Amino acid sequence: MHGYQLMQAIADRSGGRWAPSPGAIYPTINQLEDEGLVVVTADAGRKLVTLTEAGREYVDTRREKMADPFAGYDAAAPGTDLRTPLHQVHGAVHQVARTGTDEQRAAAADILADARRSLYLLLADGPDAKDS
Repeated sequence: MHGYQLMQAIADRSGGRWAPSPGAIYPTINQLEDEGLVVVTADAGRKLVTLTEAGREYVDTRREKMADPFAGYDAAAPGTDLRTPLHQVHGAVHQVARTGTDEQRAAAADILADARRSLYLLLADGPDAKDS
């Protein structure tokens, strides 16, 4: 596959929850090439990445020990996508940082610290932590 195709395949297999950037994909390809696990060839102006024999052997000998990186991503699984609310919070924080007073920025920092604590408590207490 080409680098862009790899990014698309990862995004598709993770149901859009993991969409690596070129800044993540291409250095990884370069490292795998340096290790002799892939070969990169020119194909219609793009770089085509292919497993080498050593790369196939690496995968084959570790297949049972390696976790499937997409096992936790079921594109059809129901659930709440947290990306939109996270982007909305980021936008609000950005606005407070740009136009808020010192007191508002300090209050925002406290709110964010409380939100972080609440999220970790949610994980520590399980899915019903919100009800308690």
